[in-house]
Amino acid sequence: MDEVEVVVAHSERATLRVGEVFLKVDADRARLEVEVEAMALAPVPTPKVLWHKPPVLAIAAVPGTALGRLGEPSTASPAAWAAAGAAIRRLHDAPLPPRPGRAGLGIDAWAAELDGECERLVADGVLPADLVSRNRQVAEAALRPWAPVFTHGDLQITHVFVDGEEITGIIDWSEAGQGDALFDLAILTLGHEEHLGDVVAGYGTDVDLDVIRAWWSLRSLLAVRWLAEHGFDPFAPGCEVDVLRSRL
Repeated sequence: MDEVEVVVAHSERATLRVGEVFLKVDADRARLEVEVEAMALAPVPTPKVLWHKPPVLAIAAVPGTALGRLGEPSTASPAAWAAAGAAIRRLHDAPLPPRPGRAGLGIDAWAAELDGECERLVADGVLPADLVSRNRQVAEAALRPWAPVFTHGDLQITHVFVDGEEITGIIDWSEAGQGDALFDLAILTLGHEEHLGDVVAGYGTDVDLDVIRAWWSLRSLLAVRWLAEHGFDPFAPGCEVDVLRSRL
């Protein structure tokens, strides 16, 4: 009998692996609905949905290995990173999904969330005021008008699987929807700035690198406290706090 592996577990959701099947349990059933819908619409490789009985979604494992992990050097080739960029471009060129995603918040909503989080980070002594202030300035460049595209919304490198130079699957679509294209590119390359050029080359069009760097700061500022409160370590080498420090 296959063992049950806990892939991730916290108060909002949990993912278990049993053999070649992943079971996702989510307290917010709407996120699972979004995920099923997005995977059906996305023109890129996605996991096969085996069954969906809220609050549980069962999907098949995708072949290959993750593009990398935050805080660790990626063993994937530059060509694999470029292939990820090309896959993202196909997604962004696809018809818009019916609803906004995480990457689709408006400028005012992002600014309010960011300002509130920056205040808490300093007031609670989580991060030094100068580090927060500098990254809040950098993040400002992300708060600009953008044309909506089909975004994944949480395109961490652990969510992109490759086999050699081929993208074999992109997983975890619960934040998908209409949003800012550069948000996806930024999340993919967070903590792996050395591969940004490969991703942009595969993406195949000019992008504003200052906006991508702004999203790195914004995403990291918003993630630090949540990660620490849910059993993750944003202070680990190469992770979110180091991303913030690199902007100084």
